[in-house]
Amino acid sequence: MALETCGSCLSCLLVPLALWSIVVNILLYFPNGKALHAASYQLPNHEWYFEGICFSGVMILLLAAVLITLECSVFYRCCQSESCNKTYRSFISIVLALLGIAFSGYSCIIFTLHLIQGPFCNSSSGWNYIFKDTAGGYLTDYPAWSKCTEPANIVEWNIILLSILIALSGLQLIICILKVAAELKRTLCGTYSVFGQAGVL
Repeated sequence: MALETCGSCLSCLLVPLALWSIVVNILLYFPNGKALHAASYQLPNHEWYFEGICFSGVMILLLAAVLITLECSVFYRCCQSESCNKTYRSFISIVLALLGIAFSGYSCIIFTLHLIQGPFCNSSSGWNYIFKDTAGGYLTDYPAWSKCTEPANIVEWNIILLSILIALSGLQLIICILKVAAELKRTLCGTYSVFGQAGVL
């Protein structure tokens, strides 16, 4: 019962998460708040995939808007019976939530891979991914961070922002999974209820 009751509020939670994903991903383009490196295209390849802006941002935002509309009581009737109408809306919600799982899951994987690879920075050997062969070991090797001389504090900047993006996309993933579970429970229970009423009649 609690899952069904919270089903309608889950979609609303996706909105701030999507907006934060967009904002945090945009910050990745401006190390230390400066546009110098973005203007000269000295940024990691992953940041041009627009995961935070597109998949865990705009796409999740659009999905949330549609889900909220579907849950609105003034939504149009697509069937003659109320039970059919609710089942149809639940089916669409399940499909949209599954898309949300795909979008947020993909973003979470890409952000994690980006974090493991390390930042794109300037070192004694030039601009490169100097930590790509450490398999994420650089995350706890604090003295090695000084190898990145430009942009300043790029390692800390990347770790903090990417960790936030992983957390945001992870929360989106969990919410979408709960949404699917809530809609499945609502649909199945509604279907059994209809069958039960038909048997009584």
